[in-house]
Amino acid sequence: MINVALPKGRLGDQVYDILAKAGYECPEILDKKSRKLVFENKERGVRYFSVKPSDVGVYVERGAADVGIAGKDILLEHRPDVYELLDLGIGVCRLCIAGYPDFYDDTDRPLKVATKFPHVARAYYEEKGRDIDIIKLHGSIELAPILKLSDVICDIVETGSTLKENNLVVLEEVEPVSARFIANKVSWQFHHEEILAMKNALENGEAHKL
Repeated sequence: MINVALPKGRLGDQVYDILAKAGYECPEILDKKSRKLVFENKERGVRYFSVKPSDVGVYVERGAADVGIAGKDILLEHRPDVYELLDLGIGVCRLCIAGYPDFYDDTDRPLKVATKFPHVARAYYEEKGRDIDIIKLHGSIELAPILKLSDVICDIVETGSTLKENNLVVLEEVEPVSARFIANKVSWQFHHEEILAMKNALENGEAHKL
């Protein structure tokens, strides 16, 4: 039985569709009225857990799940000790620095950066040798520069429409982001054939090999 940590929402639905078509179906998971969080098909040898996207790496790293699907942004921020096996080529977006079009970086003082991704932002600016003041927020990041809480933000950008509506623009691209198929290191050793078969199934579903 392979335990799979699926992120809740559209991304998890997309990945499940690929796996189901490859023979890893679990009809129970399609019941949107169900409150269950664990779904299994013993005949197919697969058990799915529906978890918060930011928690996928924790379940896989700790061995509660053998494999999972996580956004590259989550992997960069939380840095779980897992194997990153495949770029699925879905959930594509960018981690960016954004601010007002006329933003001027006054290097005589720390740059105030509002973000949900403090580790990513800190690592990015450390490489540039820039001193920053991290302001960690959990939602409505675009509001920070509007209210002068921060100079810029570091956030996920998909279409850029939210930035545009708030008179903000992308100033720098930090990292491209997409969904990744990850595996627990011990599981990869002891269930190598099963996990490799699942990886190949995802890859044949038009994912992109790393």
